[in-house]
Amino acid sequence: MELKGRKAVVCGLGKSGLAAIEFLVRRGAEAIACDARPIAELPEAAALAENLGVRFVRQGPDALAGASLAVLSPGVRPDQPMVEQARRGGVEILGDVELACRFLRGPIMGITGSNGKTTVTSLCGHLLKECGIPVQVGGNIGTQAVSAMIDSSDERQWNVLELSSFQTEMFRETRVRIGVALNVTPDHLDRHHTLAEYAAAKLRMFTGQEDGDAAILNAEDRITGSWAGQVRGQAHWFSAGGRVERGFWLGGSTLMAGGQPWMPVGEIGLRGRHNLENVLAAGCACRLAGADLETMRRAVASFPGVEHRIEYVRSRRGVDYFNDSKATNVDATIKALESFKGGLWVILGGKDKDSDYRPLRPLLASRARAALLIGAAAEKIAGQIEGSVRLERCGDLAAAVGFAQSHADAGDTVLLAPACASFDQFKSYEHRGQVFKELVRALED
Repeated sequence: MELKGRKAVVCGLGKSGLAAIEFLVRRGAEAIACDARPIAELPEAAALAENLGVRFVRQGPDALAGASLAVLSPGVRPDQPMVEQARRGGVEILGDVELACRFLRGPIMGITGSNGKTTVTSLCGHLLKECGIPVQVGGNIGTQAVSAMIDSSDERQWNVLELSSFQTEMFRETRVRIGVALNVTPDHLDRHHTLAEYAAAKLRMFTGQEDGDAAILNAEDRITGSWAGQVRGQAHWFSAGGRVERGFWLGGSTLMAGGQPWMPVGEIGLRGRHNLENVLAAGCACRLAGADLETMRRAVASFPGVEHRIEYVRSRRGVDYFNDSKATNVDATIKALESFKGGLWVILGGKDKDSDYRPLRPLLASRARAALLIGAAAEKIAGQIEGSVRLERCGDLAAAVGFAQSHADAGDTVLLAPACASFDQFKSYEHRGQVFKELVRALED
């Protein structure tokens, strides 16, 4: 793909958008920065634009006029009028990940799903590294945008990418040599409108696969379990519910690699049944990438977990505090609740994503002492779970932590598992989790 001299507008100036601008400039394109917000509200983008001599335009009907290429960051909807008009006018429309993957050297391992992506992506990077297989990790995880991985990529190195639905919905030609679909449960319906459209966005990760590639699917998930006939790569399976034809599965208290015992459940330090699924998925993917079973077994045992995923923070006066700020949808919160036996003070709330919170009712009724409600979605959540558990409207995170520490008894657990996005009160789920940890660590002993 020749970029030199092309007028390329990058829409959305978050982490990945800024990385795309830098890449385009290095390749000789005439890059233009575009965002819905004024440049005065984007100090990092303003500094980059000034350093690189990049012009800024405000997102609007004519923002893509005269461009030959429009690169969309994940937060920019591809169905908005500005984009549709440009497409009709012959402008090439690419997602920023699709653009980067056209220049990325080495095979791609893609991880998608409603929940577990970050854990499985991080675990795959850890397993491959421990097995001596060259690897770099990026995508929708940490600070490593895919465009920023191009210079460090190598033909002999795996590129393990966490991929959100906002990224995969733009896939057209990207070849994912090993693709992993963990699960599909309702999420981001404010963007995708229906569960069917959301699932279709995830399925697009497999669009560019060829014969000989692998599609690793969750046999227990209703949606991913139906995809075997819709992917071009060979279907492999993982399951925590019993034997599968080809893949990794849980047999009693042992994780199995095909017909071969791999490792006992007791060696896995991560909490919850969902993390058994995550380990099975990662094991299957890395085995197909050439990893050794015994080395992977030792590497799983040494994996510390991922920040903001059922992360132990501290104990205070017999009360444990756990940070699961990454539980940004209802299904993730259900998995968090299932990881504890009871005595829970659960902090719920944030920015609603058109979610239905009623599925939380049974677990809250059986395992929680109270739901501590925060953020913009508090009243919607209260209306849908009222009667299942004690409700306390705390407003913000500091008040919720303060209420919990005043009322929880020894043996109880305070769990941040919001079931919502963070953007009403925080910059990101990472910011929310960090604030929670700071509040908890500041509690007097």
